[in-house]
Amino acid sequence: MTMNNLKTKKLVNLGPSGRAVAQPMDVSLLDNFYEHLTMERYANVQYFSIYLWFQERDLDGFASHFLSESQGEMEHAYKFANYFIARGQTVKLKELPAPIQTWDSIEDIISYSFNMEADLTSSLQQLYSISERISDTRTSVFLDPIVDAQTKSEDEFAHILGKVKFAANQPSAILLIDSDLKKK
Repeated sequence: MTMNNLKTKKLVNLGPSGRAVAQPMDVSLLDNFYEHLTMERYANVQYFSIYLWFQERDLDGFASHFLSESQGEMEHAYKFANYFIARGQTVKLKELPAPIQTWDSIEDIISYSFNMEADLTSSLQQLYSISERISDTRTSVFLDPIVDAQTKSEDEFAHILGKVKFAANQPSAILLIDSDLKKK
């Protein structure tokens, strides 16, 4: 082995997956990332469950909205998993609890969804805060567009919740909201 080859081998850091990494990930940041990945995966499953609830009641607009949300949460999970891999980490998937499938009202569903989005936003803000504190610029840059999109999702659920509350379970008003969601 030549001196140049030996020098090159020593200069490359490897992550837990064996992949070359330029900057190792902080353990605390990584643990919080895994928790967030679990939250994204759970949101995917929960939104799919809600999609089914609306499908069973022939509310196609609400169903379509929640199917789209389910797919969006899975896309987020893909992004996080790919980021772990790019950073040389092994993707660790935790078991998910069963989704809620029984609801008393549409307002309960939308309130629950808003709270789930708010929890996801808080989790992202925590990740961002940790990455800033430890000067992990790669993570901060990765999180920037995700935090922006998450804030918009939270706002969208707040808007839908306002409409549903105003409708006060009146079937004609609920059908108008359903129709509006179907157009999107």
